[in-house]
Amino acid sequence: MVKTLRHIILLAAAIIAAAAPAHAAGDDTATRIIDPHFRTLQTRLDGNFMAQPVIRMGSQDMLTVSFDEIAEDNSYLEYRLIHCNADWQKSRLVESEYIDGFNAQRIEDYAYSTNTFVHYVNYRIEIPNDNLRILHSGNYLLQVYDPDEPERTLLQTRFKVTEQALVPEGIYTSRTDRGHNTEYQQLSLGADTHGHDFGNPYTDLEVRAGQNLDEASERTVPAPLRIDGNLIVYEHLPALIFQAGNEYRRFESTSNTFPGMNVDSLRYMGSNYHVWLKEDRPRADRQYSFDRTQHGRFIVKEYNASDSDVGADYITVHFTLRMPERRDAEVYVEGEFTHGIFDDANRMTYNPAIGAYEVQVPLKQGAYNYRYSLRPSGSSSAPSPTTIEGDFYETQNEYPVSVWFRPPGSRGDRLVGFSLIGER
Repeated sequence: MVKTLRHIILLAAAIIAAAAPAHAAGDDTATRIIDPHFRTLQTRLDGNFMAQPVIRMGSQDMLTVSFDEIAEDNSYLEYRLIHCNADWQKSRLVESEYIDGFNAQRIEDYAYSTNTFVHYVNYRIEIPNDNLRILHSGNYLLQVYDPDEPERTLLQTRFKVTEQALVPEGIYTSRTDRGHNTEYQQLSLGADTHGHDFGNPYTDLEVRAGQNLDEASERTVPAPLRIDGNLIVYEHLPALIFQAGNEYRRFESTSNTFPGMNVDSLRYMGSNYHVWLKEDRPRADRQYSFDRTQHGRFIVKEYNASDSDVGADYITVHFTLRMPERRDAEVYVEGEFTHGIFDDANRMTYNPAIGAYEVQVPLKQGAYNYRYSLRPSGSSSAPSPTTIEGDFYETQNEYPVSVWFRPPGSRGDRLVGFSLIGER
């Protein structure tokens, strides 16, 4: 009897361990490349460059995750999905509740670079697919790993799956509760339940809103201002007031034979091409200047390639920001290409010989948005672009808004609605 009970306990423990992902709750779930052999991680919806990585349940939406490995030959790689709650921590759902299929899928779609100085392998993953269907709405973390070392994640990326049972609508305006036409923008939102039962909206629904692709800007609105019949109203709430920011800076390097937009010069050095951007300066004390940007995004592109995913080369981009040295702060260059990570790879170094900050970043050819951010030395907070880039109420921003349903006793948050607010 004792042996039988012990066997049952060990079997149950083995089942639980097999179902548990390599990264437990509380671990870092941010989009990031962990192994430096991998580059250019992108998560796109249906080839729509400007769309957020959000899939609608029951639709034909297709998400494509692509990335490169700097190598001569492909590696044997697999991926898995982890369901997360609104706060991006692992939910208590078991795999069979959120996916239909085996949660260890081999990556079989890959291709080798062509006519490039830097050799790499391009990998692609499509979600959902014939082997893996998604059954539950919410936040998802896709992790890529070597099946021989499944506990070591090589890279990971976030995406969302929404039910669209209610669709948040609204506007952002420079007429805010902190003043009119200053350095702020404010969201006003409404969501029609269309008669769906979402329990008590004051306690069971939660709205999260952010600015552009900056996940550090996301904040939580725990309760609406009021409810008018089926309409849930979120307005005049401090959490919906954002720093207005400034338009992103841009550059294009789509050819190694001529300099593109905002490129000062380029030449071959060592084993690849180097590109020097035109010198930048702080803009906080300047007047606002409109520019139609990509809200921080980048797109891979090579001028003569029929398929830029394998035809674009890797170049070294030199950023220069002329400003007085800040001994009390760290300066970074950022954009979608840095995935919200601030470390030695994008930290700038002050060069007293030229009176400017500099950094070199290896990037794949294409069109990029970027900006400069500053963080006080010793601080653990996310760097802010305000000091260098400024805040202007005229700035054209996007505001991704998610509505979450968390009824009492729930083991996994449901994403019941999502919208991208981008019109005034």
